Amino acid sequence: MEIVEICLIVLCIILIILVLLQSSKAGDAGAIMTGAESDLFKNRKERGSELVISRLTLILGLVFVLTCFIITFI
Repeated sequence: MEIVEICLIVLCIILIILVLLQSSKAGDAGAIMTGAESDLFKNRKERGSELVISRLTLILGLVFVLTCFIITFI
């Protein structure tokens, strides 16, 4: 069971790093609250490294959740 716990810790650290690497959209969300003109809802496509980081975060997040469910029910 120790190997699984170590893998989860490493996965958590990688997920934290990937989330911190993603581009910030907090400024756009703040503009909505103040009523400022914003292009938050424009169709923006992720390209290049941003797309890779986003997809990797999604995949590792799903792996983390599935691993936690497996550990819980076994």
